[in-house]
Order: sequence, then structure tokens, then C-alpha cells
Amino acid sequence: MELFITILVLLALIGVSNVINREIPFVPVPLIQIALGVAVTFIPMGIHMHLEPELFFLLFIAPLLYNDGKHTPRGELWRLRAPILLLAVGLVFATVFVIGYAIHWMIPSIPLPVAFGLAAILSPTDAVAVSALAGRIRLPKSLMHLLEGEALMNDASGLVAFKFAVAAAVTGVFSLPKAGVSFLIIAIGGLVVGAVLASLITGLRILLRRSGLEDETMHMLIHILTPFALFLAAEEIGLSGILAAVAGGVMHAVERDKSQKAKPRTNEVSDHTWSVILYLLNGLVFVILGLQIPSVFSTVLGSPEFNNGEVMFYALAIFIMLIVLRYLWTFVFSRVGSLFGRNKNGENISFKILAMTSLSGVRGAVTLAGAFSIPLIIENGDPFPERSLVIFLATVVILLSLLTASIVLPLLANNDGKKNEVERLEKERLGQIKMMSAAIEAVHHATSEDNEVESAAVLADYNRWMKHIQPSEGRYGRLHMSKNEPKFRIEAIEIEREETRRLLASKEISKEHAGLFLASLEQLELILSNRTHLLLIILKSIAKRFKGIFFKEESRLSDAQSRSDREAMRQIKLQTSNVVIETLGRLHSGSKEKEVMEVINHYHFIKDKLSKPYLSRQGNKEGNEEIKRDLHWVAIQAERDEVQALYERGIITRDIANELRRIIRDREASILEQE
Repeated sequence: MELFITILVLLALIGVSNVINREIPFVPVPLIQIALGVAVTFIPMGIHMHLEPELFFLLFIAPLLYNDGKHTPRGELWRLRAPILLLAVGLVFATVFVIGYAIHWMIPSIPLPVAFGLAAILSPTDAVAVSALAGRIRLPKSLMHLLEGEALMNDASGLVAFKFAVAAAVTGVFSLPKAGVSFLIIAIGGLVVGAVLASLITGLRILLRRSGLEDETMHMLIHILTPFALFLAAEEIGLSGILAAVAGGVMHAVERDKSQKAKPRTNEVSDHTWSVILYLLNGLVFVILGLQIPSVFSTVLGSPEFNNGEVMFYALAIFIMLIVLRYLWTFVFSRVGSLFGRNKNGENISFKILAMTSLSGVRGAVTLAGAFSIPLIIENGDPFPERSLVIFLATVVILLSLLTASIVLPLLANNDGKKNEVERLEKERLGQIKMMSAAIEAVHHATSEDNEVESAAVLADYNRWMKHIQPSEGRYGRLHMSKNEPKFRIEAIEIEREETRRLLASKEISKEHAGLFLASLEQLELILSNRTHLLLIILKSIAKRFKGIFFKEESRLSDAQSRSDREAMRQIKLQTSNVVIETLGRLHSGSKEKEVMEVINHYHFIKDKLSKPYLSRQGNKEGNEEIKRDLHWVAIQAERDEVQALYERGIITRDIANELRRIIRDREASILEQE
């Protein structure tokens, strides 16, 4: 039961991290998840989880790298094979020797083999962390492909180097030629085993289909189990399970390309299933990393054996040395060996790209899991030298690399100013077109003989809105409020609320109609509010519900509105709109804020629309309005789904996704107000 509760808490923390990220989007989700993992250990009856390195690699790293191998462009991997190998193999071994000697010189209490081991486990960049950063930082595509390829390969080289360094520390024996040959066997063998087994599994699935077993659930289960099977099989015969998983992902991508048209349903199910799995695994990696930090820090910082200032300085110095070495390595090979090629003018790659490459070497959970795999004792029974210090230094370097990349990389990636703004506007415009197209498609799917008229009206609305987002004079029309307009809209709602209460007090409207209208204002306010205001409204709404439960207040808010109710609501809206126009004009007379005029014009539009012959008088149109409203909500939900899909596929950034969601909320408010 305790394990089950722990898993539930960890999964809940993943959801909480994304909610927090919506509030503070400038902080990357991995850092929030690490912070939540740290925080949960301090609460009474907090969650504590011991990190089992072998299980961690199997459960998390294998499927994540399998997926990365499946989605990383194979053409780009082949085109960048030389720079990828230089970073994933050459830089790893350069890091082991250069940083290893530097660590031993700086901290003599760490023996040279142990220093090599620490440098080796710090050498791999983390594919999970790199992917997480890619979701919010606009890195050049070639650089992103290079980093992805490096992260796929250098786990194996770093872990092999780490394995031999730890073995040397434990036994006191080390042979460089033997280590080199062993590395080649482990790496190449892992790739071969992964490719062969993945091909056999693919053949098995094809055979099952030909024999009539078309059950998508069974085929999806085989697909999910594949990375674990590849990893275990390779590790069992002493080869790299990580590279086997990567090779399996690449082979699956090849098979998928061949069957893209033949099995679209299978591929769609696979995409949706893996998106959920990856969402959970990515989140769990960082939450579990956060769970380890308090115990790692307390072991060193709480021990009289260590000077806290010195050990923090050591960690910072190691981190800086890693960045400097990575920069020098990429600088030399970009000049001598055309590591990145040249730009369109034939010039060498800029300092900016080299700096971004250096700072993008983010360390993550692979480093920490490797550090935790250090044995407690050596061959003669003595404790492993400075084991706790090594784990501490690795942990601090992980945090420093994540923080630095999260803070500095966005500044480097977005310093093109005007050019980036034009690109952002273009992506936002295309995002609007895609989400509206998705809404139109959803309405088409929901159209039947019973709602053809209402469907045509909704489609006409969307087609009209689509025309407004076409480019015009270098700018793009926008179908949403400016950032300050919701503030004045909420002020207008408060004016409407006060006028409704005045009408009720003077008995010009009934209590029931006032309740219905105030409820609609509250719903509109929920849509328009910022997060802080939204929380206050929700709390107030909850309080009202409890009051209704305990004091048995009569309510008709959930009853279907009769035709007379709708006419009464129309009259109230006309009256409150007049008051809003008059009050805002008086309160903000002489104001230069265009948002005030936009709100006033909006209420003029509402007033003009409601002043037309009321639809409910023209036959039985009340039901038609209900159908039209339902179709609008179908379209709105389709827009939300499309924005999320665009973000998950990396087509739009988190900032653009948030902006598109704001556009949807504004349109939702407009639809609600015109009902």
C-alpha cells in the first residue's frame, strides 16, 4: 500500500508541476518537478524513495531513449554523424582525462580512478533534459539535431568509461587497450543486438497480422514492451542496453515509415499511447531526481568532515571546467574539421552557436543514477573513497547545468529581436488558422440533418473569423483582446452586477431573473479573469455552494430557461449595457487607453445585436439557439485540442500556445455574452 501511495503522489506532482508552469511559464517544468520532489520530502510522512540505478535505467531511460531514437530524423543523424561522434565519444573521453586529472588535483582526497569515474559520469548529456529544454527554447534546428544525436550516443560511452574507472578504483587494476576494445564491443554490439531484435519483433507483429490477429491492444502491448526487452537482452549478454534501445527506436521508425499509409489507425493509437507514457516518464525522472537531493545534501553539508563553502566551490569549478572544455572542443573542431559546417556566406560558425552548444550540455538523471551505482566498499573491504562527496558533486553539477541552460540559453536563442518577433507572429497566425480549421472540421463531423441550419451559422462565424487573421501590411489581424482589455471588461461586469442589484432592489426585475443574470456574469468573469482573480472567484463560488447546501436556498440556475426568461435576460442585458457605456465613458473621460474604447464599442455591438427582433419570437428558434451554442462549444474544445497537439509536436512554443489559449478564452467569452 505504501508503494502505491508513493506512486500516486509522484503522479499527482507531475500534474501539479504543469499547473504551476502555467502560472510561471519562464521556469521550465523540469526545475519545477525537481523542486516539488525536494519539497515533498519535508512534509510530515513525506515520500522517500531509494534510487535503484539498474531499475531506473530499465524503467525510465530505456523507453525514453527508444522513443528519441524513433523520432530523431535519421537523415540528420547520418548527416551529422561526424560531429555527433566527436561529441558523444571524443568529448566524453577528453572529459574523463582532462576533468578527471583536474578534479584529482583540486581535491587530492579523491583518488585518480575515482576522479576519472566522476568525470565519466558527468560527461553524458541527458536526452530527457535536452528534450525538456527544447519545448521552451528556440534552438537552431541543426543544433537541436546535434544535441539529440549526442544525447542518444554519449550515455553509452560515458557509462562504459565510468564502469572501467569504478572497476579500477575497486580493484586497483586498469588497462587502457582492454578498455578501448571493450568499449567498441559493448557499443557496436548493443546497436547490433537492438537492431536485430527490433527487426525480429517487427517481423513477429507482421506475422500476427497476416494470421488474422489485428487486435490493436495486443500490438500496442508488444510495442510498449519492446524497449524493455531490448535493454534486458543486451545487458544480459554484457552489451549496452541503452544503445540497443536507441537502435530499436530507429528500426521502429523505419518500419513505421513503410506502414504509414497501410496502418494509419495503429500509428494513431501508438502516438496517443506513447504520448501519455512519455509525459509520465519524463515527469517521474525529474521528480525522483528531486527526491534524492535532500539526502545527498544532508550527507555532505551536514557532516563535519566537509567544509560547506569548499565543496560548493568544487562543484561550481567542475561545472565551469565542463563548459570551458566543451566550448574549446567544439571551437577547435568547428574550425579544423567543419564540425557544424559553414553559414551561407561561407563564414565560420558564430560565437553564439558555439556558446549555445557549450551551455546545452545539460546533465540529468543518467548522471545521478550512475553516481548512485558506485559501490559502498572496494575489494579489500574498505569504504569506497569519498563516495558521498562524488554523489554530492554530481548532483550540484546537474542542478547548475539545468539552471544555467534555463536562464542563459533563452537569452542567447532570442536575441535576434525583430526577426524573432516576425517569426513568432507568423507562427501565432498559422496556429490560429490550424486551430480554427480544427474547429470547422469538428463542426462538420457534428453536423446532421437536425442541425444543418445551426451548423451553417457556426461555420459562417468561423469562416468570417478566419479572414481576419490573414496578413495585412506586415501585421496580422488578431481576434482577441489586448492584454489590458480584460481588466476593463471585468470592471464593466462589476458595473453590470451593481446595476442588476439596483434593478432587483427597485423590484424592476424578479429575484429569479436577477439570479440567472448574475450567474451568467460570474461565468463570463471566470473566463476573462487572470489567475489570481480566478482563484478568488472560484473560492467565492464554492462558498456560495456550501451556503446553498446548508441554508437550502432556492435556485433556478440549473433549470432550462424558458422563453420568457430569455426575453427578461435580453432586457436586463440591454439595460446594463447602457449603464456600462455611460459609466465607463464618464469614469475614463479623457483617457488615452484604447482598451476602454474597445470595451465601450463591444457593449455597443452587444446592444445593437440584442436590439434586433428577438429570435425567440420567430417560431421555435429557442431550441435552435441551444443547438448553435452546443456546436460552438464543440468547436471551442476542438481548438483547445489542436493547440495542445501543436505544442506537443513542437510546432509552437509554450508562449505561443498560451497566447492561442487566451484567444480561445476571449472568443468563448464573446460567444457566452451573445447567447
